Amino acid sequence: MIRHALLLSLLAVSSAGAAAEPAATPASEPTMRELTVCADPNNLPFSNKAEEGFENKIATLMARDMGAKLTYVWWAQRRGYARSTLNEAKCDMWPGVAKGVDRIATSRPYYHSTYVFVTRENASLQGLTLDDERLRSLKIGVQMIGNDAMNTPPAHALARRGILDNVRGYMLYGNYETPNPPAAIVHAVANGDVDVALVWGPLAGYFAAQSAVPLRLEHVTPLLDGTTWPMTYGISVGVNRRNPELLAEVEWILDKEQPIIDAILATYAVPIMAINEY
Repeated sequence: MIRHALLLSLLAVSSAGAAAEPAATPASEPTMRELTVCADPNNLPFSNKAEEGFENKIATLMARDMGAKLTYVWWAQRRGYARSTLNEAKCDMWPGVAKGVDRIATSRPYYHSTYVFVTRENASLQGLTLDDERLRSLKIGVQMIGNDAMNTPPAHALARRGILDNVRGYMLYGNYETPNPPAAIVHAVANGDVDVALVWGPLAGYFAAQSAVPLRLEHVTPLLDGTTWPMTYGISVGVNRRNPELLAEVEWILDKEQPIIDAILATYAVPIMAINEY
Protein backbone atom coordinates (compact mmCIF):
# COMPACT_ATOMS: atom_id res chain seq x y z
CA MET A 1 0.00 0.00 0.00
CA ILE A 2 2.86 2.32 0.86
CA ARG A 3 4.59 1.39 -2.42
CA HIS A 4 1.40 2.09 -4.36
CA ALA A 5 0.98 5.51 -2.72
CA LEU A 6 4.63 6.35 -3.46
CA LEU A 7 4.21 5.38 -7.11
CA LEU A 8 1.14 7.61 -7.42
CA SER A 9 3.05 10.47 -5.84
CA LEU A 10 5.95 10.09 -8.25
CA LEU A 11 3.54 9.99 -11.23
CA ALA A 12 1.82 13.12 -9.97
CA VAL A 13 5.14 14.96 -9.60
CA SER A 14 6.23 13.77 -13.06
CA SER A 15 2.95 14.90 -14.64
CA ALA A 16 3.14 18.27 -12.95
CA GLY A 17 6.68 18.73 -14.21
CA ALA A 18 5.66 17.79 -17.74
CA ALA A 19 2.77 20.23 -17.64
CA ALA A 20 5.09 23.00 -16.57
CA GLU A 21 7.33 22.57 -19.62
CA PRO A 22 6.50 25.05 -22.42
CA ALA A 23 4.83 23.51 -25.46
CA ALA A 24 6.97 23.33 -28.55
CA THR A 25 6.19 26.21 -30.99
CA PRO A 26 5.33 24.90 -34.44
CA ALA A 27 7.53 26.23 -37.25
CA SER A 28 5.81 29.15 -38.96
CA GLU A 29 4.96 28.86 -42.64
CA PRO A 30 7.08 31.15 -44.84
CA THR A 31 5.03 34.15 -46.00
CA MET A 32 4.36 33.98 -49.71
CA ARG A 33 5.27 37.05 -51.69
CA GLU A 34 2.30 38.98 -53.09
CA LEU A 35 2.23 40.83 -56.43
CA THR A 36 -0.54 43.42 -56.57
CA VAL A 37 -1.49 44.47 -60.08
CA CYS A 38 -3.74 47.36 -61.03
CA ALA A 39 -6.06 46.59 -63.94
CA ASP A 40 -9.29 47.77 -65.50
CA PRO A 41 -12.23 45.53 -64.47
CA ASN A 42 -14.21 45.93 -67.71
CA ASN A 43 -11.95 46.49 -70.69
CA LEU A 44 -11.37 43.48 -72.93
CA PRO A 45 -9.17 42.55 -74.68
CA PHE A 46 -6.88 44.12 -72.08
CA SER A 47 -8.33 43.03 -68.74
CA ASN A 48 -11.47 42.29 -66.79
CA LYS A 49 -12.50 40.96 -63.39
CA ALA A 50 -12.80 37.44 -64.77
CA GLU A 51 -9.09 37.71 -65.72
CA GLU A 52 -9.85 36.99 -69.38
CA GLY A 53 -7.71 39.73 -70.94
CA PHE A 54 -4.21 39.46 -72.32
CA GLU A 55 -2.87 41.78 -69.63
CA ASN A 56 -4.33 39.37 -67.06
CA LYS A 57 -2.47 36.51 -68.75
CA ILE A 58 0.79 38.45 -68.74
CA ALA A 59 0.33 39.39 -65.07
CA THR A 60 -0.23 35.71 -64.24
CA LEU A 61 2.97 34.81 -66.09
CA MET A 62 4.94 37.43 -64.17
CA ALA A 63 3.57 36.37 -60.80
CA ARG A 64 4.49 32.76 -61.56
CA ASP A 65 8.07 33.69 -62.45
CA MET A 66 8.34 35.80 -59.28
CA GLY A 67 6.98 32.98 -57.12
CA ALA A 68 4.29 35.39 -55.96
CA LYS A 69 0.57 35.27 -55.27
CA LEU A 70 -1.26 37.49 -57.77
CA THR A 71 -3.84 39.94 -56.43
CA TYR A 72 -5.63 42.81 -58.16
CA VAL A 73 -6.70 46.35 -57.45
CA TRP A 74 -9.50 46.99 -59.95
CA TRP A 75 -9.37 50.53 -61.24
CA ALA A 76 -10.84 52.02 -64.42
CA GLN A 77 -7.97 53.22 -66.60
CA ARG A 78 -8.95 56.84 -66.79
CA ARG A 79 -7.13 60.12 -66.43
CA GLY A 80 -4.86 60.24 -63.42
CA TYR A 81 -4.82 56.45 -62.97
CA ALA A 82 -1.03 56.35 -62.57
CA ARG A 83 -1.03 59.05 -59.90
CA SER A 84 -3.97 57.45 -58.11
CA THR A 85 -2.58 53.90 -58.09
CA LEU A 86 1.13 53.34 -58.66
CA ASN A 87 2.34 56.58 -57.14
CA GLU A 88 0.10 56.16 -54.10
CA ALA A 89 1.34 52.56 -53.66
CA LYS A 90 -2.06 50.95 -54.17
CA CYS A 91 -0.44 48.39 -56.47
CA ASP A 92 3.00 47.21 -57.57
CA MET A 93 2.57 47.41 -61.33
CA TRP A 94 0.17 48.15 -64.15
CA PRO A 95 0.65 46.30 -67.46
CA GLY A 96 -0.36 48.09 -70.63
CA VAL A 97 0.93 51.64 -70.29
CA ALA A 98 2.63 53.58 -73.07
CA LYS A 99 6.41 53.74 -72.84
CA GLY A 100 7.51 56.96 -71.16
CA VAL A 101 4.23 57.85 -69.43
CA ASP A 102 4.84 60.73 -67.03
CA ARG A 103 5.25 60.14 -63.29
CA ILE A 104 5.89 56.39 -63.42
CA ALA A 105 8.76 54.13 -64.42
CA THR A 106 8.11 52.02 -67.49
CA SER A 107 9.74 48.81 -68.69
CA ARG A 108 10.96 48.25 -72.20
CA PRO A 109 7.94 47.77 -74.48
CA TYR A 110 6.70 44.18 -74.72
CA TYR A 111 4.77 44.99 -77.88
CA HIS A 112 4.30 47.83 -80.36
CA SER A 113 0.94 48.52 -81.97
CA THR A 114 -0.80 51.23 -83.94
CA TYR A 115 -4.10 52.92 -84.66
CA VAL A 116 -5.95 51.30 -87.55
CA PHE A 117 -8.69 52.17 -90.02
CA VAL A 118 -11.60 49.76 -89.51
CA THR A 119 -13.96 49.33 -92.47
CA ARG A 120 -16.37 46.65 -93.67
CA GLU A 121 -14.76 44.23 -96.09
CA ASN A 122 -17.58 44.68 -98.59
CA ALA A 123 -16.95 48.45 -98.73
CA SER A 124 -14.53 49.79 -101.36
CA LEU A 125 -12.46 51.71 -98.85
CA GLN A 126 -9.08 50.03 -99.12
CA GLY A 127 -5.93 52.11 -98.80
CA LEU A 128 -7.25 54.99 -96.71
CA THR A 129 -4.76 57.48 -95.28
CA LEU A 130 -5.28 60.56 -93.14
CA ASP A 131 -4.86 62.68 -96.28
CA ASP A 132 -7.38 60.71 -98.36
CA GLU A 133 -10.08 63.01 -99.75
CA ARG A 134 -12.64 60.23 -99.30
CA LEU A 135 -12.60 60.92 -95.56
CA ARG A 136 -14.38 64.23 -96.10
CA SER A 137 -17.54 62.51 -97.34
CA LEU A 138 -17.58 59.43 -95.09
CA LYS A 139 -19.19 58.92 -91.70
CA ILE A 140 -16.16 58.57 -89.42
CA GLY A 141 -15.93 57.15 -85.92
CA VAL A 142 -13.07 58.25 -83.71
CA GLN A 143 -12.10 57.45 -80.13
CA MET A 144 -12.45 60.44 -77.80
CA ILE A 145 -11.10 61.12 -74.33
CA GLY A 146 -12.92 64.38 -73.70
CA ASN A 147 -13.81 67.76 -75.14
CA ASP A 148 -10.52 69.43 -74.31
CA ALA A 149 -7.02 69.27 -75.79
CA MET A 150 -6.35 65.82 -74.31
CA ASN A 151 -7.60 63.55 -77.05
CA THR A 152 -6.54 60.57 -79.16
CA PRO A 153 -4.00 61.17 -81.95
CA PRO A 154 -6.48 60.36 -84.77
CA ALA A 155 -8.96 62.87 -83.33
CA HIS A 156 -6.29 65.57 -83.42
CA ALA A 157 -5.17 64.52 -86.91
CA LEU A 158 -8.67 64.80 -88.34
CA ALA A 159 -9.32 68.12 -86.61
CA ARG A 160 -6.03 69.49 -87.98
CA ARG A 161 -7.32 68.73 -91.49
CA GLY A 162 -10.66 70.40 -90.84
CA ILE A 163 -12.53 67.08 -90.84
CA LEU A 164 -15.07 67.72 -88.11
CA ASP A 165 -18.70 67.79 -89.25
CA ASN A 166 -18.79 64.15 -90.39
CA VAL A 167 -17.00 62.78 -87.32
CA ARG A 168 -18.75 60.92 -84.52
CA GLY A 169 -16.95 60.52 -81.22
CA TYR A 170 -16.94 57.31 -79.18
CA MET A 171 -15.77 57.81 -75.64
CA LEU A 172 -12.70 55.79 -74.78
CA TYR A 173 -14.06 55.15 -71.29
CA GLY A 174 -17.71 54.64 -72.16
CA ASN A 175 -20.61 53.47 -70.01
CA TYR A 176 -19.32 50.95 -67.46
CA GLU A 177 -22.80 49.52 -66.99
CA THR A 178 -22.22 47.64 -70.27
CA PRO A 179 -19.49 45.06 -70.95
CA ASN A 180 -16.31 46.42 -72.55
CA PRO A 181 -17.70 49.87 -73.42
CA PRO A 182 -14.76 50.94 -75.67
CA ALA A 183 -15.78 48.22 -78.16
CA ALA A 184 -18.78 50.34 -79.25
CA ILE A 185 -16.73 52.01 -81.98
CA VAL A 186 -15.93 48.67 -83.66
CA HIS A 187 -19.57 47.57 -83.40
CA ALA A 188 -20.55 50.87 -85.06
CA VAL A 189 -18.60 49.92 -88.19
CA ALA A 190 -20.13 46.45 -88.30
CA ASN A 191 -23.64 47.88 -87.81
CA GLY A 192 -23.19 50.53 -90.49
CA ASP A 193 -23.52 53.47 -88.09
CA VAL A 194 -20.21 54.76 -89.46
CA ASP A 195 -18.31 53.96 -92.66
CA VAL A 196 -14.86 53.91 -91.11
CA ALA A 197 -13.43 54.14 -87.59
CA LEU A 198 -9.94 55.02 -86.39
CA VAL A 199 -9.31 52.67 -83.48
CA TRP A 200 -6.39 51.62 -81.26
CA GLY A 201 -5.08 48.38 -82.78
CA PRO A 202 -5.50 45.83 -79.94
CA LEU A 203 -9.13 46.85 -79.38
CA ALA A 204 -9.87 46.77 -83.11
CA GLY A 205 -8.13 43.45 -83.73
CA TYR A 206 -9.89 41.62 -80.92
CA PHE A 207 -13.44 42.75 -81.67
CA ALA A 208 -13.02 42.60 -85.47
CA ALA A 209 -12.01 38.95 -85.10
CA GLN A 210 -15.29 38.31 -83.23
CA SER A 211 -17.50 40.29 -85.58
CA ALA A 212 -20.19 38.48 -87.57
CA VAL A 213 -19.65 41.12 -90.27
CA PRO A 214 -16.20 40.76 -91.87
CA LEU A 215 -14.09 43.82 -91.13
CA ARG A 216 -10.90 45.16 -92.69
CA LEU A 217 -8.04 46.62 -90.61
CA GLU A 218 -5.34 48.83 -92.13
CA HIS A 219 -2.68 50.92 -90.40
CA VAL A 220 -3.43 54.62 -90.02
CA THR A 221 -0.85 56.53 -92.05
CA PRO A 222 1.16 58.65 -91.88
CA LEU A 223 2.43 57.00 -88.72
CA LEU A 224 3.49 60.41 -87.41
CA ASP A 225 1.05 63.22 -88.05
CA GLY A 226 3.02 66.42 -88.34
CA THR A 227 5.64 66.55 -85.62
CA THR A 228 3.32 65.91 -82.68
CA TRP A 229 0.94 62.98 -83.02
CA PRO A 230 2.34 59.45 -83.42
CA MET A 231 -0.09 56.70 -84.38
CA THR A 232 2.16 53.91 -83.12
CA TYR A 233 3.21 53.25 -79.52
CA GLY A 234 5.37 50.90 -77.53
CA ILE A 235 3.43 49.36 -74.64
CA SER A 236 5.18 48.65 -71.35
CA VAL A 237 4.66 47.64 -67.74
CA GLY A 238 4.41 50.60 -65.39
CA VAL A 239 5.87 50.47 -61.87
CA ASN A 240 6.43 52.97 -59.10
CA ARG A 241 9.56 55.05 -59.67
CA ARG A 242 10.62 54.29 -56.11
CA ASN A 243 10.90 50.57 -56.85
CA PRO A 244 13.82 50.07 -59.26
CA GLU A 245 14.31 46.50 -58.03
CA LEU A 246 10.83 45.52 -59.24
CA LEU A 247 11.41 47.27 -62.56
CA ALA A 248 14.62 45.27 -63.07
CA GLU A 249 12.77 42.05 -62.23
CA VAL A 250 9.99 42.91 -64.70
CA GLU A 251 12.58 43.58 -67.41
CA TRP A 252 14.23 40.21 -66.74
CA ILE A 253 10.88 38.39 -67.04
CA LEU A 254 9.97 40.25 -70.25
CA ASP A 255 13.27 39.19 -71.81
CA LYS A 256 12.82 35.60 -70.65
CA GLU A 257 9.15 35.22 -71.58
CA GLN A 258 8.87 37.34 -74.75
CA PRO A 259 8.05 34.33 -76.99
CA ILE A 260 5.17 33.36 -74.67
CA ILE A 261 3.97 36.98 -74.52
CA ASP A 262 4.03 37.14 -78.33
CA ALA A 263 1.89 33.98 -78.46
CA ILE A 264 -0.60 35.48 -75.98
CA LEU A 265 -0.92 38.65 -78.06
CA ALA A 266 -1.46 36.62 -81.23
CA THR A 267 -4.32 34.75 -79.53
CA TYR A 268 -6.06 38.10 -79.03
CA ALA A 269 -5.43 39.24 -82.65
CA VAL A 270 -3.32 42.22 -81.55
CA PRO A 271 -1.87 44.05 -84.58
CA ILE A 272 1.89 44.14 -84.00
CA MET A 273 4.26 46.70 -85.47
CA ALA A 274 7.93 45.82 -85.88
CA ILE A 275 10.23 48.56 -84.61
CA ASN A 276 11.72 49.00 -88.10
CA GLU A 277 8.24 49.75 -89.49
CA TYR A 278 8.16 53.21 -87.93
